[in-house]
Amino acid sequence: MLNSDLRLGLIGAGAMGRALLRGILLAGSPTGNVWAATRSSESARAVAEEFGVRTTVDYGDFLPETDVVLLAVKPMQMDAVIAVLRERGLRSDALVISVVAGTTIASIEKRLDRAQSIVRAMPNTPAFVGAGMTAIAAGSSATGAHVALAQSIFAAVGRCVTLDERHLNAVTAISGSGPAYIYLIIEALADAGVRVGLPRETALTLVTQTVLGAAAMVQQSERHPAALKDDVTTPAGCTIGALLVLEDGKIRSTLARAVEEAYGILERFDEPKPGTQPT
Repeated sequence: MLNSDLRLGLIGAGAMGRALLRGILLAGSPTGNVWAATRSSESARAVAEEFGVRTTVDYGDFLPETDVVLLAVKPMQMDAVIAVLRERGLRSDALVISVVAGTTIASIEKRLDRAQSIVRAMPNTPAFVGAGMTAIAAGSSATGAHVALAQSIFAAVGRCVTLDERHLNAVTAISGSGPAYIYLIIEALADAGVRVGLPRETALTLVTQTVLGAAAMVQQSERHPAALKDDVTTPAGCTIGALLVLEDGKIRSTLARAVEEAYGILERFDEPKPGTQPT
């Protein structure tokens, strides 16, 4: 549960922002202690109606009363957002949590032009249904209490781990982009079910529950996925035949290359990391 006295502000109420807002409220934050900033009055009204929190398009006046500011905007909006934070009263003791892709802690610190407690986070979209996976990294001014607070926020929408910032591009390539890989696999398996005669709705139900159950088995049994795979694979059975077809299609290397490609794109276009020089 979050401290009910904590005053939180969310800048950016897109899909990820709304997922975090939902989690924050479910974790015990009173609606009166939470505000959300959007780019238009229409979206502000929609968020207010959905969540019952204060909404605004001009959040500068809210900053002096805010303990935690979550940034969930697009990277190209960061200059404008940070200018408001710097000029309109962001408290020096406030915690800034950024879920903005490709924006390093050092970059935020430089643009704020002062020391500030900052945590960078990479959540994923299943946070919207409380099943997200988030990795967080702490800036040099963030204390253990700040990290614990950030963990409690993201734990409200799934699981959370703490890593060095240098790992966040790898996190993005696996869990940030990962839902898209799984959706593609789910779609393909459901199509295969239709191919062998199942109604599409039934095929999709079978596949989604199977994916959910397999993931739960890995998490809860603490056994290696290969051992769990062997449990399903009987000698001369249909499963080993299907697995051989998947291996013929190079499913392992294809998935590994997909992650590698996503990581490489992030590394090429990400901002320089702390302590490195651009080449």
